[in-house]
Amino acid sequence: MRVAIITPALLGLVLSGCGQKQLALPDDPIDRAATCGVVAAAGARAGTSNIAAPLPFEQQGKTMHYAMLEASEGKAFDTTRAAAVVDRMPQLEGNITGGKWQELAKPCADAYPATQIATPTLPADTALARRGCYALGAFLARALGSQDAAYGDRLTEYGKMNRALDPKLGADLAAKGIKSDSDQATELRNTALATMVKAGQPMAVMTSCLEKFGDKAA
Repeated sequence: MRVAIITPALLGLVLSGCGQKQLALPDDPIDRAATCGVVAAAGARAGTSNIAAPLPFEQQGKTMHYAMLEASEGKAFDTTRAAAVVDRMPQLEGNITGGKWQELAKPCADAYPATQIATPTLPADTALARRGCYALGAFLARALGSQDAAYGDRLTEYGKMNRALDPKLGADLAAKGIKSDSDQATELRNTALATMVKAGQPMAVMTSCLEKFGDKAA
């Protein structure tokens, strides 16, 4: 999944506040999630002096969270819907950052309450938690891998955890009589990923995952 970025030219509108107009959240779910993603990115950028630098890691996660939540509306995570949200962000960006985008912060929080969960709780089912942590770590590594220079250390932690979890995940699937490369295994991973996305802010969830499954891979 590509990550949309607020451009320097449009950020100038954010910082100057010129030509601002009233905004409202769209009814369309893809556009609504994309709008909130742009608002989150604009908020993270508003206080920075280097608009070309990547967003701080946790802020990047908060920006992505809206697309991930839209993709998790069903039982299983839908990558196509996440990509659709990301694709819409740059298309909607100019209209949002040229208006009173700050006033959308609360409506976005109300529409997506999971984005406000900074201290998430992992599933009590250990197998589900393992599967969900693995799936979330893998998703974030794919989504942010192109920005390795900025996020490499954190993504390396996720990769280390996932390598430690690999044999345990295989054993969990084998106990269910499921092959790791089967459609059923993919469905289980996508369902677990949707569960983790709804648990709270992505990087906060991953912090809990590392605490539980990191070096010890319990």
